[in-house]
Amino acid sequence: MSNESEAEEAEQDPADEAAEAPEADEEVEETTDESESEGLQAGDFITLDYTARTVEEGHLVDTTDPEVAEEEGVGEDQEFAPRTIILGEGHIFGPVEDDIIGKDVGDSGTVTVPATEAFGEVDDEEIRTIPSDKIPEDERYPGAHVEIDGEDGHIETIIGGRARVDFNHPLAGEDIEYEYEILDEVDDRQEKAEGLLDIFLDMDLEVWFETDVEEEEQLVEPDDDEEADEEEYETVEVEKDTLYIEATPQLSMNQQWMFQKQQIAQQLVDHLGVDRVIVQETLGEGGGMMGGLGGMMGGMGGGGGLEEALEDEDVDAEEIVEEIEGAEE
Repeated sequence: MSNESEAEEAEQDPADEAAEAPEADEEVEETTDESESEGLQAGDFITLDYTARTVEEGHLVDTTDPEVAEEEGVGEDQEFAPRTIILGEGHIFGPVEDDIIGKDVGDSGTVTVPATEAFGEVDDEEIRTIPSDKIPEDERYPGAHVEIDGEDGHIETIIGGRARVDFNHPLAGEDIEYEYEILDEVDDRQEKAEGLLDIFLDMDLEVWFETDVEEEEQLVEPDDDEEADEEEYETVEVEKDTLYIEATPQLSMNQQWMFQKQQIAQQLVDHLGVDRVIVQETLGEGGGMMGGLGGMMGGMGGGGGLEEALEDEDVDAEEIVEEIEGAEE
């Protein structure tokens, strides 16, 4: 009996065996996918410490290390600290991101970024001869960094009335070596928001999250068996997950913010999962000009009058009147 069973098993249809094979393949694929997804991935927020130098001369390009900056004598007015970036968003050169993907917190690496993927190759057409009178007198010397017709460049030579100016990036043609260490993965939303604002604006700003409840008008859907003569709306309360940013004078003067605030706000919404971003300005606290004006307005009803109040604030009333009359003319 057992011999017959063995014979039957030996004569099993090859098609049946083939039908079972894909299941094994699927298991292999699942295992492979799981192993590929291990480690840090695109979209993760990480804190990164790095130093970048040119390969050929070893000149410092960028660093987050205050000791390196001090040794090189750069950025006395800057603050050097590890940066928060989002992998896959181009916050650091592509080859560095590619090297980080799949690694874990605590890992480090060294990556050489070729010139073509860093600041580009040198373009001979960007080295042009221009009249020297387009350059301010105190900047007419070889090596000077100049801005001409909205383009940044540096003077190579200047002879007589003509200057040869290189409008390529100063690091064009240079391969860049990055040494980095992954310090942490960022999960806290406030840290993410602060990190993003530092990336976009290079500023430390006070931020916080609140859930606001607001009233909104929403369209009432008619019943299937009823035909509405006109659209009906009802007032409902909805929750708004809001990121608040404290406005500062520095923020209002930041060029990136002035020209790209909508794009920056959209990035914050997309990456932080909030419904909206509100920039909040606080006025009238702590004295200053607003506090001074408040005092002036309060003094107008007293015996001293406006002129006395202006004198107390060291403001020349006659000069203000003359400026206003001049503007009206």
